[in-house]
Amino acid sequence: MKSNRLVLAAAVLLLGAGGCTRSGPSSSTTAAAPAAQAENGERRFPLTGEIVRVDAEHKVLVVRHDAVEGLMPAMTMEFKAEAGDVALAKEGQKIRAELIAPPGGDFRLEKIWPNDKVTADTIAAGARKLREDTHNLGKEAYREIGEKVPTFALYDQDGRVVQSARFVGKQILLNFIFTRCPDQTKCPAATLKMMAVQKLAAESGVKNLELISVTLDPAFDSPGVLRGYAEARGIDTKNFSFLTGPDSAVKDLLTQFGVIAEFEGGLLKHTLATLLINEEGRIAQRVDGSMWEAGDFVSRMKKG
Repeated sequence: MKSNRLVLAAAVLLLGAGGCTRSGPSSSTTAAAPAAQAENGERRFPLTGEIVRVDAEHKVLVVRHDAVEGLMPAMTMEFKAEAGDVALAKEGQKIRAELIAPPGGDFRLEKIWPNDKVTADTIAAGARKLREDTHNLGKEAYREIGEKVPTFALYDQDGRVVQSARFVGKQILLNFIFTRCPDQTKCPAATLKMMAVQKLAAESGVKNLELISVTLDPAFDSPGVLRGYAEARGIDTKNFSFLTGPDSAVKDLLTQFGVIAEFEGGLLKHTLATLLINEEGRIAQRVDGSMWEAGDFVSRMKKG
């Protein structure tokens, strides 16, 4: 019966799901294949290396990088980068990124991710465990109200590894969004409502609350992109985490939380779901769509 309810709910939600366009390739990998070329003549290459200097004022990273296949040998050089990526960059940090080579322009880096072994192994282990969990549950993977949420390991907007164990004993409000969503009634509205919950909960004396937004587009939404997204909206991230990570891990979370997200070319069709998770890690409340107000959830949260 459980799987039948999920199939019916998913069908209804998808019929009502709008499309959010996104620009750029729809690949689920972090770095493009060598010499991938856009219509504007830009070429994209995967790059690995180590940051040796951060020039925050000019939004420049100096990177000692490995040979870039089809473009250049190993060397140390300057790259432009977005403000969010520069804010997270540290001297000595190992990274993987996408090098953008525009015709006649300055090289720049996008999709910058931590690349040290310990961090990578932790994230990979979390993704494997989540994949096994989803596979073993099969048609019963969908988590209903009253059931425990899955364990995970993802990156937050500060480039830190966040494991689900960090939230044990906390109340959690969780949803899924992506930063390039242009439909003001979907992801942007969902983020505004999460911010409203954060404010109202504080005013109402709710303690021990964590808000989590997981990206629907991990191929683009790197930690630096999420950092820029939060800063542009003036979001207080002391108890509001924006999470990203391996595509497989995000897909497994979508499956277990009953959220649909499918790319059709440059169009992302997705549903919306917001879940309140109690201190025992069980789903206490769920609202699909965007027709809810901050008080809907705050009234269910434990005060004091």
